[in-house]
Amino acid sequence: MFIDPYYSHLDGKISFTREQGSDFAKRVADDFNPLHDAGATRFCIPGDLLFAITLARYGLSRHMEFIFSGMVVEGVELVLPEPSPVLHLDDAQGKHYLSVNRSGDTSTNEVMIQELTRNYVEFSGHTFPHILVPLLAEQGMMINPTRPMVIYQSMVIDLDTLEMDAPVLEIDHNELTTNGKRGNVSMAFNFLSGGQLVGRGEKHMILGGLREFDKAATDAAIEEYNQRKMAFTLARD
Repeated sequence: MFIDPYYSHLDGKISFTREQGSDFAKRVADDFNPLHDAGATRFCIPGDLLFAITLARYGLSRHMEFIFSGMVVEGVELVLPEPSPVLHLDDAQGKHYLSVNRSGDTSTNEVMIQELTRNYVEFSGHTFPHILVPLLAEQGMMINPTRPMVIYQSMVIDLDTLEMDAPVLEIDHNELTTNGKRGNVSMAFNFLSGGQLVGRGEKHMILGGLREFDKAATDAAIEEYNQRKMAFTLARD
């Protein structure tokens, strides 16, 4: 499957290098969050890569809920559990990183799963600046550009059918609630197939270290983000 180059699998365990996590973020999710740079001090594997691996290995169920509990870093080995309604991805020492609750019919259609995965992770990878900046600006807030804290908390999808042809994702609405320097973001989206609504989902994130909105600082952060993306694109080409 297309995600195979972005992780290693041996003896029932999966692991990641910094380069694998960074390449997935940039090449698949179009995500240039500095936390996913191979040389970042606080580097972590994208949560969307764990989502993609789960679908590739266990299939797509009509109802799935992903709850993230820890940040996966280079060298962590996650033990792949046996298929069941509740999946727990832990390391060999028992530290917990991800729970997946799933129910309803399950499909292993590789083409359909690949298309849905690509659409979802690209939507998710565009959280900053496309979604978060306007949401925060409406409430006079911004992320601290020097120490951004954006935590992927959970995601749920509910599908009316698994008989989908080239499913695409469409944003429904986004919501933000703030309490001092903390914020909670909810991003609702729909799945469409042949122009028809076939499912819906919602992603939740926690924000920390929020500060008063500063247009100049926000514009500078967006410009830096775009420059990082352009530099990667030029180097790849």
